[in-house]
Amino acid sequence: MISVIVPVLNEEDNIAPLIKEITAAAIHAPITEILYVDDGSTDNTLRILTELRTQYPMLRVICHDRRCGQSAALWAGFQAAKNDIVITLDGDGQNDPADIPLLYELYQKNSPDNPRMMIAGQRKKRQDNLGRRLASRFANGMRSALLKDGTRDTGCSLKLLRRQDYLALPYFNHMHRFLPALMKRNQGTIFHVDVSHRPRQHGASKYGNFSRALVGISDLLGVWWLQQRPYSYPVINEIE
Repeated sequence: MISVIVPVLNEEDNIAPLIKEITAAAIHAPITEILYVDDGSTDNTLRILTELRTQYPMLRVICHDRRCGQSAALWAGFQAAKNDIVITLDGDGQNDPADIPLLYELYQKNSPDNPRMMIAGQRKKRQDNLGRRLASRFANGMRSALLKDGTRDTGCSLKLLRRQDYLALPYFNHMHRFLPALMKRNQGTIFHVDVSHRPRQHGASKYGNFSRALVGISDLLGVWWLQQRPYSYPVINEIE
């Protein structure tokens, strides 16, 4: 069974359409739980989510008392998820829930031979403005060169992970930008699948290119430092 985690901040106009699409995707993938994590929204996001629970029984809502960031929202969602398989996607509607079955199909094919793994969506064509596309291309190139995570588009939020694999990763702010590298550090295997990307229909992005670049450099060096200290899984035997 699958839990879908959606972190949101001030996305009141995108809530209902996206939940409807996730529910439609459940026809083709065993989604039994939709977990929305409201990261301290100041608009009507939380009210709308609360009202929609009666219409969508699989919808659960978690809320932060203040804005903590996307990594904190994802961490809260993984902590609360009831299923072992978890899919993440953005709450702005740019990720298409119709792509969820693609990730799940690839997971089913490869899970028997991979005790730790992640299915990472990679956007075929970015539907963002030129500034964001150029900033993303630069950041992805810089990250790939230093971390060698083998991922073209780590910024795509559409990902599938096992709950216990995610919770075994080192937690820090902005960790969601480095999930492929962190999974590889933990001896996980990364599989990639091309997914669609849609223009934002409502609201505005919560991130600026310059502010992301400032924190990204220190985060990048921190993850590189972690890679030099890989996590090992010893075989444990109890002496009788």
